[in-house]
Amino acid sequence: MQRRNFLLTGTSGLAALMATAIPGVDPDNHRHQTTPDTIASLRDRLKALRKMDDYLGGRDTFSLYIDEANMAAGLLHGGTHSTATLRALLSLYAESAQQAGWAAFDAGWHDKARALFERSHAAAIEGDHHDLAGNALALQSYQQLTIGDPDPDLTRRSLTHARMPGVHPGVRALLYDRGAWTLARAGLVDETTSARGRASSALDAVEAAEEPTPDYAAWIDRDELLIITGRCWTELRRPLRAVPALEQALSRFPSSAARDKALYSSWLAESYLQADEVEQAAQVISTSLDLAHGVGSVRPRARLAEVATHLKPYADVAAVAELFQTRDPLSQRA
Repeated sequence: MQRRNFLLTGTSGLAALMATAIPGVDPDNHRHQTTPDTIASLRDRLKALRKMDDYLGGRDTFSLYIDEANMAAGLLHGGTHSTATLRALLSLYAESAQQAGWAAFDAGWHDKARALFERSHAAAIEGDHHDLAGNALALQSYQQLTIGDPDPDLTRRSLTHARMPGVHPGVRALLYDRGAWTLARAGLVDETTSARGRASSALDAVEAAEEPTPDYAAWIDRDELLIITGRCWTELRRPLRAVPALEQALSRFPSSAARDKALYSSWLAESYLQADEVEQAAQVISTSLDLAHGVGSVRPRARLAEVATHLKPYADVAAVAELFQTRDPLSQRA
């Protein structure tokens, strides 16, 4: 299936979802008494729409997610609410703004992403939702890395929320997982190791938790942690540790999740290069470029092009020559 046709192919379920009336919501007039059923329906819809991020890039999904954030914002400002309802709406807005911000980030629209992450953080703080406040900071920190301005203190602020009472262990796993990555990019070996260990311990605690992991954090599992472990070892230039972790996790990663698999594979290629395995690095980049074709995300192509620059000195190697002749990864920058 062409990914950009995903919204047009088999759309009966999606169309029905978007057409479903939300209890108590008049789309032309948000002034009403918001009920728990209203918020529950919007949470269910956001949960269903979030699944699209597994298959589509931010350029394809942003408009859907920003509509959800705007709906939540309209409810917040459309009337008076009890304390409990206000907290629930602030949580809903913080979560939907994060999802919209993530899509904007994935699309390369960094100003929009930054603004949404900041608004999400403010709403989470106002509602005393440490889980969402921590994730908003984690996403900002991730973005800062991407634009070349890493901020370890932003990561550390995120991890203070992970340690707050009441934060679900699945969310703690997410925050420590993202924290490990950003700390590794800053070259902070001890802090990276500590964050990875805490992420693993948090995953151990998920099975014993009474409540299910919030949907926005439920994707973190052992394979995702293994991938971040491999990426961290790559950044810390430990290829003998990075390659086995990445190979093991990526072997189980579905190709239908093309954006993420292509993106994560770029660290496998980089680790091969660090180990002087040039042919393997070229092959991984070639396969990943094919996988990323048509994905509405700038990140895999830009990242693969970045790694491919380090192959230029090996132009006489057959696999490298073929890669540049048939695909020219440096032209993939977006």
